[in-house]
Amino acid sequence: MNRFLSAILALTGLALLSLVPLSAQAGDKVLATGQFTGASDHITTGGVSVVKESDGTYIVLGEDFSLDGAPDPHVSLGKGGKYDAATESGLLENLTGPGRYKLPAGIDASAYDEVYIWCVKYSVPLGVAKLN
Repeated sequence: MNRFLSAILALTGLALLSLVPLSAQAGDKVLATGQFTGASDHITTGGVSVVKESDGTYIVLGEDFSLDGAPDPHVSLGKGGKYDAATESGLLENLTGPGRYKLPAGIDASAYDEVYIWCVKYSVPLGVAKLN
């Protein structure tokens, strides 16, 4: 009975491994991480990472991400306190929780030291995360 149970457990483990996405195993690299602080009288909190994957570079918002709300919030990068519109990675999909936003092709994420949640409508920052 022990050998039978061991075989079942081994097969189950192999089946579970096949459910893990290949990108999670294929040498993804965390380039930088940070924590959001609010800006322009908005409350923005939570963690963020910039991750290099096989198909591009992503800004990844953490499970703990939260924005109190604003019109037209977008995810982008910046440097030295200046937002860079060329790094626009998309409209913020949810005010809370995780999210993934692909950087435009040709953007060198290592040249930036901040992640922005930016209000395009009013051209103001809603939250900024210093990267390290």
